[in-house]
Amino acid sequence: MKIGRGLTPDGSAVLFASEDGARFFACDPETLRPGNPVEIVRMLAPVMPSKVVAVGLNYRDHAQELGLDLPKEPVLFIKPSTCIIGPNDDIVYPEMSSRLDYEAELGIVIGDRCRDVSVEDAQRYILGYTCFNDVTARDIQLKDAQWTRAKAFDTFGPIGPWIVTDIEDPHDLSIKAYLNNEVKQSSNTSNLIFGVYELVEFISHVMTLERGDVIITGTPSGIGPMARGDEISIEIQSIGVLNNTVT
Repeated sequence: MKIGRGLTPDGSAVLFASEDGARFFACDPETLRPGNPVEIVRMLAPVMPSKVVAVGLNYRDHAQELGLDLPKEPVLFIKPSTCIIGPNDDIVYPEMSSRLDYEAELGIVIGDRCRDVSVEDAQRYILGYTCFNDVTARDIQLKDAQWTRAKAFDTFGPIGPWIVTDIEDPHDLSIKAYLNNEVKQSSNTSNLIFGVYELVEFISHVMTLERGDVIITGTPSGIGPMARGDEISIEIQSIGVLNNTVT
């Protein structure tokens, strides 16, 4: 099932459920059960998390691309909730940056509040999966001692188009980034160094994960710059395509 948020013709924001991505049904926010049909005229970010927990250097091909050793444990950083935008929203190029990069990532959406979760129990706390673009001011990242500023600008968290709840194996999904319809990243989540359930375990032993929080699982090789006017698309098998434009 696909779960998302969208605007109706009268401008109301509603939570919806869909089986095929074409017909939408109003969705109860607690039970997530679909109800009456609803018309969606514009997609919104499918979730507004209290935090986005990001994992750096988590693809073998990306580590190889950078000439770095594989990390022995996940490298974590936080993106603020204020960075979140939805499908077709604009990514705003900040004046203080001279290089803005795309990073295609699989997003894990937490379904229930959890703490100290085991690998074996992790799946039951996951609502589903989505596409995420970890937009990065690369020049600022290289200049600062830590990554907060480079990762935290408003609009640096495109997410969507929806959350897919019935992914059987999150560790065998193709993941791609297209810049102006040209493939720039192409990999598979089988290249993850730390898998989805390992990440939920590790992160939940550091901090409480709230319902709706998002874990982004790292980006594969092929990262590169975007310019104003560029169209960037993140495509993940069985989930969909997340489109945004840089302004």
